[in-house]
Amino acid sequence: MTQELRRTLGLGDAVVIGLGSMIGAGIFAALGPAARAAGSGLFLGLGLAAVVAYCNATASARLAARYPTSGGTYVYGRERLGAFWGYLAGWSFVVGKTSSCAAMALTVGAYVWPEQAHAVAVGAVVALTAVNYGGVQKSAWLTRAIVAVVLAVLASVVVVCLTSGEAGAGRLDVSVSEGAGGVLQAAGLLFFAFAGYARIATLGEEVRDPARTIPRAIPLALGIALVVYAAVAVAVVSVLGTGGLGQATAPLADAVSAAGAPGLVPVVRVGAAVAALGSLLALILGVSRTTLAMARDRHLPTGLSAVHPRFQVPHRAELAVGAVVAVLAATVDVRGAIGFSSFGVLVYYAIANASAWTLSAAVVSRVLPAVGLVGCVVLAFALPWTSVVVGTGVLGAGAVAYGVRRRLAPR
Repeated sequence: MTQELRRTLGLGDAVVIGLGSMIGAGIFAALGPAARAAGSGLFLGLGLAAVVAYCNATASARLAARYPTSGGTYVYGRERLGAFWGYLAGWSFVVGKTSSCAAMALTVGAYVWPEQAHAVAVGAVVALTAVNYGGVQKSAWLTRAIVAVVLAVLASVVVVCLTSGEAGAGRLDVSVSEGAGGVLQAAGLLFFAFAGYARIATLGEEVRDPARTIPRAIPLALGIALVVYAAVAVAVVSVLGTGGLGQATAPLADAVSAAGAPGLVPVVRVGAAVAALGSLLALILGVSRTTLAMARDRHLPTGLSAVHPRFQVPHRAELAVGAVVAVLAATVDVRGAIGFSSFGVLVYYAIANASAWTLSAAVVSRVLPAVGLVGCVVLAFALPWTSVVVGTGVLGAGAVAYGVRRRLAPR
């Protein structure tokens, strides 16, 4: 008999978990690479990423209300498109987000103790895996505290930059200086930071009244994140310009320093570390739940589907995910994993939109899923070619493994 998880999360908890995933390390790091790719088209890239994210969020909300169980698009693809597409979505999510977990852990290490970044990263993974092991409600409370700290830091950055004498409206020019390809690549990179609302859907089995809560929580979290991202982008560009932003190694810290507030730089660095911790916490939470769902269907070892009798969490899946991420954080330079993770996440959402397309035959109901599906495919293949090649190879290997397992399975 399949054990079910405990429904303890309300609307506020679900929104906070989504925000903890979106308003994380991405806001401190993604703006620089996006500005290098798009130049003055940065805001167009941000807008395009937001449109695709909104389509994906709408599709995820509709599907989560129909299938309120752990696994997110792994479950939706399986139920709406067939077993293979559900598997491919789950594989994309688990592999891509595991790499993202390691990247977030190393971001913590780089800000807290650069000389011992790998050791700090491993410690962060172990600590947050222990928090998740103690129950999802504890994770929600910790995420709430992290989101509050990060929002306070980001608000300080916006106020300092916009009220400084260095801010200039002329730097906010919007054009396509690097061409349409640059705008698309920037949108793909910025989408990485928006994608956290999936965490709400993957926790569907632990949300109270999911048919009502999840469709409200996902757009709320996405809307708040978009407002925050836009405000921070405008503030930083008004001081550095898109050229200076593209060259910055720590964009927000450089912006407050240029704005005449060097004393705020350590605060911003602490905020970046806390934000990365929040992203890591939510990522481990989401990956372990998708691992649980895939193990239940025997796409992964069935032992990973166990639910702790006291804490009511998928404890073996959480420990397995934590162990893999800790090994990666200790041994691998995962800076390039951001592009790979973006590719995997965009494939994941392409399947979500295709699944939502099947929910209704009405033309109006199919517009947003169609836009989301096309947008995900375009942004995925607009990423740097190395990310596309590696991502395609890893997903192809997963598809081959699926075919071999199906062929060898007893009939």
